[in-house]
Amino acid sequence: MLSSIVEFLVMLNPFALFLYLEPIRKDLSHRDFVMVIFKASLISFSVCLLFFFSGDLFFRRIFNIDFESFRIFGGIIIFSYAYFFIMKGQKALIIIKENLDDLASEIALPFMVGAGSISLSILLAHDHTYVTGGIALFIIFLINFLVIFLLKKFRDSIEARKFKTAFDKNMEVLLRLNGFFIGAIGINMVLMGIKNLFGIA
Repeated sequence: MLSSIVEFLVMLNPFALFLYLEPIRKDLSHRDFVMVIFKASLISFSVCLLFFFSGDLFFRRIFNIDFESFRIFGGIIIFSYAYFFIMKGQKALIIIKENLDDLASEIALPFMVGAGSISLSILLAHDHTYVTGGIALFIIFLINFLVIFLLKKFRDSIEARKFKTAFDKNMEVLLRLNGFFIGAIGINMVLMGIKNLFGIA
């Protein structure tokens, strides 16, 4: 279960999400920011839990899609995210329009929940029981929330402007480095899908 949690957290990438939210970090108070992230985490957890319990049934029985095909497609999508992170870095960030009523859902979709996290949620159901998988998803989004919360608190505690700039630059480097791990996850999903599809040992 630990490896699945780490793999999912690498895909979620709370460090990258912290960078994405720079526009609202500046405009919201600490309390409002934390509440928005908490609500976004709840929405994301609910969506991933839905696909965890019914995703395989949805794709296999309703659309009659072989799961390994979805694994391969998900791997390609995740790899494309990795390429995006590595090659574009901070320039690729999308600015969120300030709308406090819809802000939590705007952060949850697509920043927390996307093709990659949905793919990993369905894979989680294949590798674990409903109980252990559900607990794993809860732990994943709890850790994701806590990391963003602690990063915000740490950055707010930095007084000197030059140190805040240095902190943001280091976060950008972590974002790019994380792209290599995300890319490896994507390639691994593609290879596993091909092996399982053609019965390669």
